[in-house]
Amino acid sequence: MAGATRTITINAPVEKVFDIITDYDRYAEFLSEVKKVSTSQRQGNIVQVHYEVDVVKTIRYTIKVTEERPKRMSWTFVNGEVMKDNKGSWTLEPEGEGKTRATYNVEMALGMLVPKAIVNGLVDNQLPKMLEAFKRRAESL
Repeated sequence: MAGATRTITINAPVEKVFDIITDYDRYAEFLSEVKKVSTSQRQGNIVQVHYEVDVVKTIRYTIKVTEERPKRMSWTFVNGEVMKDNKGSWTLEPEGEGKTRATYNVEMALGMLVPKAIVNGLVDNQLPKMLEAFKRRAESL
């Protein structure tokens, strides 16, 4: 399974960053690859999130998210196209002066017909862009 961990400092408090990370329905407003997101089956701090993303082609998948307000959000794979597995987390730590140290971790397994170059491209190119988009969003609101 391909995986990556990246950390970024965001000039916004932990609570605000957590609110943006868990506002799934608004992802399409600031993440260009996200075409559609919806949620279902919320029970307390657990919710299913359904994505339609455009990375090389349109892919639909569902994850089950566990929210541990305000410091952690983690997910496991439910089902989807092309993907065999997708799990990961956001961990948020105060970094003083209203800043947040945000660590994003993801492990993903795609189908056998998906070239390894695409998997590596997602991790190497899309991940840094996604983190910057969350940073811009948190710092602009």
